[in-house]
Amino acid sequence: MKKVKITVLKTTFDKGLAEEYGAEGLTACPMMKEGQVFYADYAKPEGLCDEAWKAIYQYVFALAHGAGNDVFYYGDWIRKPGVAICSCNDGLRPVIFKLEATDDTARIDYEPVR
Repeated sequence: MKKVKITVLKTTFDKGLAEEYGAEGLTACPMMKEGQVFYADYAKPEGLCDEAWKAIYQYVFALAHGAGNDVFYYGDWIRKPGVAICSCNDGLRPVIFKLEATDDTARIDYEPVR
């Protein structure tokens, strides 16, 4: 299993939808900032939004285990093998992430609970 680099590419905000459905004073995601980088292996990286992790983890694990264009891209999504562009599931202010497979081997640096 390899580590996967997670980069926050963009934070977005749909003003029209937020005006119609959002809470008063809603703004772009306050947790994630463009340019932030995380490395994932066996678990969610510290500081990464829980909801974002739920939306992207399946792509992280696929890349960590060697998936590429031939496995889940079907040749019609991402041009570059070992990369996925994903977003969290916040419909009013989604955050866009770039996931990249690395050559760094993941290792468990904690004691698993049994």
